[in-house]
Amino acid sequence: MNAVTVHERPGVYSAYEVSSVLRSGERNGVAALAAVSTGGTVGELYTLTSYSQAVEAFGREDGMTLLAKLLLANGAARVLAVPVAEGDSYDQAFSLLAAQEGVKVMVCDSEDLAVQQALGAVVEEASANRRERIAVVPAGVGETVTQLTQRAKALNRERVVLAAPAAQGDTLAGAQVAAAVAGAICGQSDPAIPLGGAELRGITGLETRYTEGDLDTLIQGGVTPVEMTAGSAWVVRGVTTRTQTNGVADKTWRELTTVLVVDDVIPALRRSLQARFRRTKNTQQVRSAIRSQVILELENRKGAEIITDYGEVEVQPLEEDPSVCLVTFGFQVAHGLNQIWLSAQITV
Repeated sequence: MNAVTVHERPGVYSAYEVSSVLRSGERNGVAALAAVSTGGTVGELYTLTSYSQAVEAFGREDGMTLLAKLLLANGAARVLAVPVAEGDSYDQAFSLLAAQEGVKVMVCDSEDLAVQQALGAVVEEASANRRERIAVVPAGVGETVTQLTQRAKALNRERVVLAAPAAQGDTLAGAQVAAAVAGAICGQSDPAIPLGGAELRGITGLETRYTEGDLDTLIQGGVTPVEMTAGSAWVVRGVTTRTQTNGVADKTWRELTTVLVVDDVIPALRRSLQARFRRTKNTQQVRSAIRSQVILELENRKGAEIITDYGEVEVQPLEEDPSVCLVTFGFQVAHGLNQIWLSAQITV
């Protein structure tokens, strides 16, 4: 088991390890947005549930308004927005947004790698402190396939998604695609359903079209590609930038659904146990009840095909601290269906 982040506050804490066996439409989640704005108050938190609210807060032509519109149109139920001044650091905005509860996705408008790495670090820290979330960052305008895979390699985090290419136009071209992808992630009600095939509303053109070879390179390199088909933008495949572990190629965290399933199961178990076992004793009877509740939650996720199976659930007091109850279990995530292979034998 990975080290559990321990604080003195009573509660339900968690840690997990993931190993690989093989080496839209709805508005659901909350999106957090940090972007340059000239219409809003820098460093202030805005809560937006409609495009009209964004217009009122920032102005119709403001970049924050455009990105909030794309987030809402593609599935975000609510947008928490913090304006940043041109040329200023994003640190204050990231810290404020990281402290918010219930956020599913964080997105920024910056194409600067250092800013994106900072967002990745903030997201990982928030997730370690029981505020699990994903970050979506934009590609740079005009970036080649090689440059994009290099950017993904420099990010290399399972909680960071790099969306490419940039949209057509001069206004926040890369950030528009990132915001649309972030909105689509918010709109997913089932974490095991792959993001590939999700339509991105509000994106009318992309700066480039990738070949099949380009798509293979991008996906293997940790980039989530988008393409235009029949006048609409679609996600080709949702992957994270995590392609290596300690410098060695590792596909364990490549599929975005793996992280989303973990973020569904673990917090749900925490909430369930926290609600049912406040101010109780660490006795055998209570531990047996905890085990039953964990099994019930896992069975529910198995029935919903979010996980495919789970292992033995063990509950015991921690030897070095009898006030701590250690719950040990494993589960297998349900994998999204990305391809169907047909093998036909034809007689003529």
